[in-house]
Amino acid sequence: MTEPDPAESLATPRVAAGVLFFDAEGRIMLVRPSYRPGWDLPGGYVEIGESPVEGAAREVLEELGIQPPIGALLVADWAPAAGEGDKLLFVFDGGELAAEYRDRIKLDPAEIAGIAFHDPDLVDTLLIPRLARRVKAAIDARLQAATLYLEHGDPYHGAMPN
Repeated sequence: MTEPDPAESLATPRVAAGVLFFDAEGRIMLVRPSYRPGWDLPGGYVEIGESPVEGAAREVLEELGIQPPIGALLVADWAPAAGEGDKLLFVFDGGELAAEYRDRIKLDPAEIAGIAFHDPDLVDTLLIPRLARRVKAAIDARLQAATLYLEHGDPYHGAMPN
């Protein structure tokens, strides 16, 4: 009888990373993907061998054609999705996107149909619920100069369910 491979029980989540950029008025940048409806943060899936921040920077370059500095980690979100399996999602602080970068944005039409800066109060109406929760938590983390751990977009407060 062969012993089960312990590696078969380890989580192998898809990993994605996005960046939260602001303009001078405190509005957040959202991108409109060309391959599906709705708004999203700049970012995407991390490739094999990349760290989450490297993946976020690569995605920003691919989608927007710019290489602004990527700041601190704001949130890490454990967010498995039906049909997609386990997912670990990161949001990094892009800070206020300087004019020198905004002026050089060149969208990749295969990925991004448009960008716009939106009032953070509109997040619930612009984003799907799980992403809206993650973005609001990232905004809160930035205001607190903290990093938050989330599960399905909701802050984890240290009490495991029974």
